[in-house]
Amino acid sequence: MRPAALDDVVGQVHLLGPGAPLRRLVEGGRLPSMLLWGPPGSGKTTIGRLLAAAVGARFEALNTTMDGVAALREVVGAARNEAAFRGATTVVFLDEVHRYSKAQQDALLPHVEAGTIVLVGATTEAPFGGGITRPLLSRLRVFRLEPLGEAELREIAGRALADAERGLGSRVTLDEVALRQLIGYASGDARRLLGILEAAVAMAGADGRSAIEPGDVARAAQSATLDYDRSGVVSAFIKSIRGSDPDAALYWLATALEAGEDPRYMARRLVVSASEDVGTGEPGALPLALAALEAVEKIGAETNDEGLYALAQATVFLARAPKDATAGRAFFAAREAVRTEGTRPVPSHLRPAAKTYRNPHDDPAGAAGQRYLPRGMEGRRFLPRPGGTGE
Repeated sequence: MRPAALDDVVGQVHLLGPGAPLRRLVEGGRLPSMLLWGPPGSGKTTIGRLLAAAVGARFEALNTTMDGVAALREVVGAARNEAAFRGATTVVFLDEVHRYSKAQQDALLPHVEAGTIVLVGATTEAPFGGGITRPLLSRLRVFRLEPLGEAELREIAGRALADAERGLGSRVTLDEVALRQLIGYASGDARRLLGILEAAVAMAGADGRSAIEPGDVARAAQSATLDYDRSGVVSAFIKSIRGSDPDAALYWLATALEAGEDPRYMARRLVVSASEDVGTGEPGALPLALAALEAVEKIGAETNDEGLYALAQATVFLARAPKDATAGRAFFAAREAVRTEGTRPVPSHLRPAAKTYRNPHDDPAGAAGQRYLPRGMEGRRFLPRPGGTGE
């Protein structure tokens, strides 16, 4: 069911619709090197292939897990020959480009810069998070793809059910309840939707039925090996805690764990959230999150559910807790001051065994006016004062 032309692509109208960036590039007849950034099943590979076809370029695909620098050299050599003898442009599609090592990404640079190849990289990870080197990223135009919505997934399912040549040719039926269930399990991923649909058809056919029932879809979803948008789900999990929505936080926690995420990883994210988001709003959050991590490590959660109680408890506690992120923000403001302004000498009265130091336990009144920040930073505020703001 892969689209055969750009006009057949469902979704990504902001990139492919009339007047949209990728559409204008195709109409101009030339492609720059680019990065397609989006969740699984949003059409990155399909769009990369169709862009090459639309401008009459050769298409070569490299696999980041299997193809190293030697394979790249071979593709580049072929691209040079095609350009010299036929005047052909070669588009090299590199899926999950962030998995390439720094050395491999550096090997791409001269060929991208010289225009020997047009690189179309694809990634599910935020490109500015460090997985893609800055020199390579600076040579790529970044286009962000969105998860497919319900209407778009509904259209894709309808095409698959009706297409007599590449799809199911109306040999099976899918009622509205089963269709909504299928769309829900797909979670914005066209490839996932079609995989579950195909498995559900097989399950119904094994029972001699042409009508796909909700139970078929549920069993197909459980049996399928599904893609997992780790960065997206974990981000939603943390932001739900930060937004004090325990129900959403539990939903994303369950989503991650059902996809096979390591419970210890989720527990570590809770520890970070306890300090970053809850902070001084509820000092008991950090000990509880650490206890949940210890419980998961000691009890386990991969083969039984007992360790998950601790994760659920900590998740709800953190989501319901008052939030105060000022301590962490104040620290990073102080660190930025050190990095940008440099370090300053320690005041003489704060040095070890200083005779001019006044101990607050011995002289509370006298110590009140004692200076603790270095000279030149008197009165500097990193932490907001009650009822006010920091400088």
